[in-house]
Amino acid sequence: MIPLLLAAQLMIFPAEGPVPPPWAVAPVSKKVAPTRYRIVRLEGVSAVEGSASTAMALLARPASIDLAATPMLCWRWRIEAPLAAANMKSKAGDDYAARVYVGFDIPDQQLGLGTKVKLGLARRLFAGPIPDAALNYVWDNRHPVGTTAPNAYTDRAQMVVAQSGAANAGRWVEQRVDLARDYARAFPGTTGTPTSVAVAVDTDQTGGTARSWFADLHVTARDQPCRFPAS
Repeated sequence: MIPLLLAAQLMIFPAEGPVPPPWAVAPVSKKVAPTRYRIVRLEGVSAVEGSASTAMALLARPASIDLAATPMLCWRWRIEAPLAAANMKSKAGDDYAARVYVGFDIPDQQLGLGTKVKLGLARRLFAGPIPDAALNYVWDNRHPVGTTAPNAYTDRAQMVVAQSGAANAGRWVEQRVDLARDYARAFPGTTGTPTSVAVAVDTDQTGGTARSWFADLHVTARDQPCRFPAS
């Protein structure tokens, strides 16, 4: 089964079919078709499947993560293929075959006036939830693993290339990242508290088509291994 927010777990789904609460589809705009999500079983792994054709929506849920106790985020994912036309450095190319997203709250006194104005405007313009800051771990098409850059639309979201290219397409890939370290590098001088997690298949900018899968999303202590059930 896919590990949900029971202690350190973030996902668990009983069977194939619609994705149950507290997970919910969060569209980015009424003008953009939403990515379609469902629960499937693929090569013995229960997973969220996301399918997008010129579409974008997060599949998101609230989460409470103690970065001091469990700073490591683990999951496994799989793509059919990277998006050939994507380019994380441009607005026109801001698409990803797969992404795992963590939203953070920041104490109000640590946010400057300019940042507050930007966040307020974004929350009026976009349909989906807009956190104070976000880390996006992406399966990119061209940039090396480890590349980091602000999102092409907003510096409140930092993009981190966790997988790149087609070498691992068509197979499950296990992933482990250090949320506390990556947050400190992306938003220095602030104290972020994770409040949401999401997955996404994103093709609205380039007009592409993509299908990807996500499973076993959970957090763990820095000195503990990830837990991936045998398929």
